[in-house]
Amino acid sequence: MRVVVSVGGSVLVPDLDSSRVAGYAAAVEQLLDAGHEVCVVVGGGATAREYIGAARELGANETELDHLGIAVTRLNARLLIAALDERAVSAPATDHGAARTALRRGDVPVMGGTGAGHTTDAVATALAEYVDADLLVYATSVPGVFDADPEADPEATKYSRIGVDDLVALVAEMDIDAGSNAPVDLLATKLLQRAGLRAVVLDGSDPEAVVAAVDGDHDGTDIEPR
Repeated sequence: MRVVVSVGGSVLVPDLDSSRVAGYAAAVEQLLDAGHEVCVVVGGGATAREYIGAARELGANETELDHLGIAVTRLNARLLIAALDERAVSAPATDHGAARTALRRGDVPVMGGTGAGHTTDAVATALAEYVDADLLVYATSVPGVFDADPEADPEATKYSRIGVDDLVALVAEMDIDAGSNAPVDLLATKLLQRAGLRAVVLDGSDPEAVVAAVDGDHDGTDIEPR
């Protein structure tokens, strides 16, 4: 199976803890040893938000802030590459073409951000479409897709599965400004809708959850294509 994993920065590096990164590298290696092909896209997390906040106070515009965030995602990607050693690319792939070339070569492509305005989820979704992935796993800080923001509504109910069209409608209704709790951003959901990909949203705090999801066993939300 060909799998793309989108790992939020707040999941991979909630703080600068090498053991969490090593745990994700071990999970990727488990998937490789089971015969799967794996691509990973890494987010920026708290470190990116700190830099962006400081730069905003200094007067940087939004595109400049996006590029600052991209730089942090690539630093985080380098941490995972270091943990994967010879099984991964030697440096983060900076576009989808480079990632696909690495995959065909037998390496694990690891990416951060690519361009201004593109979130980690969107980069991962576009990559999954580009490499014809069988499964896209969003390893997030939330346990799945809910019918409302679970932090704001204690009665929010988690979906065990949801159709992609319903997901697009749900995310479009949410507040997608910074700090919102949409499980996947709107651009990513629209790309997912277009691509017809099978995807899973899950709590990625335990890297083993990603391995289990590839085997079809998880507590998150299955996103079903049309």
